[in-house]
Amino acid sequence: MSDRRLPRYALIGLGAVALAIAGTIMLTRPAQSDAATATTTDAKPASSAARPANTLQSLAELDGKAPSRRELNIQSWNTAEGARVLFVEARELPMFDLRVTFAAGSSQDGNVAGLATLTNAMLNEGVAGKDVTAIAEGFEGLGADFGNGSYRDMAVATLRSLSASDKREPALKLFAEVVGKPTFPADALKRIQNQLLAGFEYEKQNPAKIGGKALFANLYGDHPYAQPSDGTAQSIPAITLEQLRAFHAKAYTSKNAVIALVGDLSRSDAEAIAAQVSAALPQGPALAKPAEPSEPKAGLTHIDFPSKQTHLMLAELGIDRQDKDWPALSLGNQILGGGAFGTRLMSEVREKRGLTYGVYSVFSPMQVRGPFMINLQTRAELSEGTLKLVQDILADYLKSGPTQQELDDAKRELAGSFPLSNASNASIVGQLGAIGFYNLPLTWLEDFMQQSQSLTVEQVKAAMNKHLAADKLVIVTVGPKVAQQPLPPPTDKPAEQPLGVPEH
Repeated sequence: MSDRRLPRYALIGLGAVALAIAGTIMLTRPAQSDAATATTTDAKPASSAARPANTLQSLAELDGKAPSRRELNIQSWNTAEGARVLFVEARELPMFDLRVTFAAGSSQDGNVAGLATLTNAMLNEGVAGKDVTAIAEGFEGLGADFGNGSYRDMAVATLRSLSASDKREPALKLFAEVVGKPTFPADALKRIQNQLLAGFEYEKQNPAKIGGKALFANLYGDHPYAQPSDGTAQSIPAITLEQLRAFHAKAYTSKNAVIALVGDLSRSDAEAIAAQVSAALPQGPALAKPAEPSEPKAGLTHIDFPSKQTHLMLAELGIDRQDKDWPALSLGNQILGGGAFGTRLMSEVREKRGLTYGVYSVFSPMQVRGPFMINLQTRAELSEGTLKLVQDILADYLKSGPTQQELDDAKRELAGSFPLSNASNASIVGQLGAIGFYNLPLTWLEDFMQQSQSLTVEQVKAAMNKHLAADKLVIVTVGPKVAQQPLPPPTDKPAEQPLGVPEH
């Protein structure tokens, strides 16, 4: 994954670690915050008179109800050149956010691994009459911010600017040149190639990176998702300027783009902006999404690495982004290991036994079936027992399903954290980009909330068992080969506390 100063939108909830491994942005569930969780789980006061004097009035007024959230009036249309546009008018601040999403991620690399990443990284290195420094100074002088990033499914370019015409118009002109007409200077290509090569050398000392690449290779085989988004030490030096220009002309077309706009703009302003950006892009057809991956062979691969800890990575194929079971899987995973403390995995692996600093599970829906993953690291001498424990927890969860209390708690947490998904213009424009890219209905956010809140224990259990099986796991472990010790028994006060910070 490449992400060059790209704003971290709350794309309804993947953690940074999951993003780093999966190499994609996706629409999942609302991002969590300790504040939101605390707000929705405090006990309901007996009466307003019984509330302590220092209780926040805003909390008291909730009285057990979910916090209010912004109502989004999403407008959508297509430009003359064929780009899809999604727009939300938001007049609270004198600024706007623009996000252009292309089906131009590493899944379109073909046999040139890293081509998509290198193309995206070169966008703001040069346009006619301006080098990378002049481009950066141009945006900075207007109070604007440019960002870009490349992932497995998509590549993006973003702009945040003041909405006043004297700032907006020159910022948009420069943005359109950068995204639509980059010059790909040769000196910049050599510099970025060297940066990527230096990164590959660093990754040799990073067991999480080593394991993550091996996991995707084992999970996806000869599918495009298998190869690293950033390419390899062998592929990157061989990429030429001609290949970059050809990929840009093919993948950065208006018909291959989704334009998302949020901010202090009228509908006519938004139409003009979208038309300007769309017209600046190359013209050509949309690219086809990748083929469906084949079922992988379950099994364990160990990679020897000198360390005091062992990284454990477990995965199997999950779902694509349009799967109707996503609300049930999202809540089901939240209970298993998608949250912080209180999930099945955190409770059994960390809280009761002190075996890890943190453990999480995640579904990463993509254009085609993305991965379901469980990730943790533990002391090397306890790695085999910890792996067996995690597998047993998953198997037991699939067999028994969530309890009613777990499901009620997950729904309550979702209701409390959901407003964060559209609390800022930056988060909204991220949501719009994903809705447009994955061709979801404009009502998707509200639909997701309503469907999630109506789920039963039986429906969640059925969805989890439909898409997961404890005996289909593809497992990669990275760490030293050492004599194993038995796991400590579960207790409310583990004898050995987890390490204060992850080793890597």
